[in-house]
Amino acid sequence: MGFTVKYHPAVREVDLSGINAKMRERIRRAIESRLMKAPQEYGLPLRKNLGGYWKLRGGDYRIVFKVEGEIVYVLAIRHRKKIYDEVPGRIR
Repeated sequence: MGFTVKYHPAVREVDLSGINAKMRERIRRAIESRLMKAPQEYGLPLRKNLGGYWKLRGGDYRIVFKVEGEIVYVLAIRHRKKIYDEVPGRIR
């Protein structure tokens, strides 16, 4: 079973523009090889105010996503030091 990936508008406009091309390619490969095949097998569940969401590691970057049926919603792709402070604003 394959999953469809949909991105929050800020991922393309804000998140990816600040990441160098080599790292963007690594993140793209992680999404295509993991999130589109078995997101809950490769991802780790988040807790507390991000309960119900998942994270996938891509080098020093984290991909926060939510799975609903066969659709994976990518909410943010940010550096590991900043992501958990900035993602809750995109959920509300």
